[in-house]
Amino acid sequence: MDLTKFGLWVGRSLDQAHYGEAAELAQELGFGALWLGGSPRLPVLRGMLEATDRIVVATGIVNIWQYEPAELAAEFAALEAEFPGRVLVGIGIGHPEATQAYQRPLSKTREFLDGIAGSDRPLPGERMILAALGPKMLDLSGERTLGAHPYFTPPAHTRFARQRLGSGPLLAPEQAVIIDTADPDAALATAREYAAFYLRLSNYANNLRRFGYDDASIADGGARSLIDELVPQGSPEHVAEAVRAHLDAGADHVCVQTLQPSGSSGVPRDAWQALAEVLIG
Repeated sequence: MDLTKFGLWVGRSLDQAHYGEAAELAQELGFGALWLGGSPRLPVLRGMLEATDRIVVATGIVNIWQYEPAELAAEFAALEAEFPGRVLVGIGIGHPEATQAYQRPLSKTREFLDGIAGSDRPLPGERMILAALGPKMLDLSGERTLGAHPYFTPPAHTRFARQRLGSGPLLAPEQAVIIDTADPDAALATAREYAAFYLRLSNYANNLRRFGYDDASIADGGARSLIDELVPQGSPEHVAEAVRAHLDAGADHVCVQTLQPSGSSGVPRDAWQALAEVLIG
């Protein structure tokens, strides 16, 4: 499974009707993986897989509160039989603000992985990757899966994660960007709208505090310096520097999410093509 250095990440803003088109374009442009966020069910990956013949399709992430381990393993086995070597299952614990039953995240994740291992058709560890921020979850990701898929993190976290994981496990952080040189104010507004949601989630806010951001930087939608680091805006060349900063910090693969203004639902063709030119050539 060759993810290459760069993949694309799409979330709920992309309508399912466009999944095949998105995967086809990502493969055509030379990206190694297309990551689907929004806690997807595995069967929805089929459209992406059918539209392509080699790109890896990954979940970023399956929420373990919404699945039984054996069910997830069986759905993976069904896709693997038709599209061998092309599905990577990102798994995550979610957030306490979104799940009333949220408790003991590390123990719950271990139990879920144990359930997968004990199912009739176990999902291989090298075909899973964990959403991991803190040190203990990073340790678990390296011990039980292919590696870690951090989200909404600065390069300082990538550097820390690489040191914690060591040289073997895969490290594939997400990086949101906005390509817009015509209207910087609109680009900043889009970045703030995106960041405000995640800054209200304790897992992300606490993680940022570990890397030097204080309460004042996180409050009220985030300080400008924080927004610019987590959601760089500007030319393709400028945002590409932010993407490469994760590689310089130790990432193996960066999942690039190109944000669009609210209401956009189609494939961001222009942004992806611009990114491909500066990142892949």
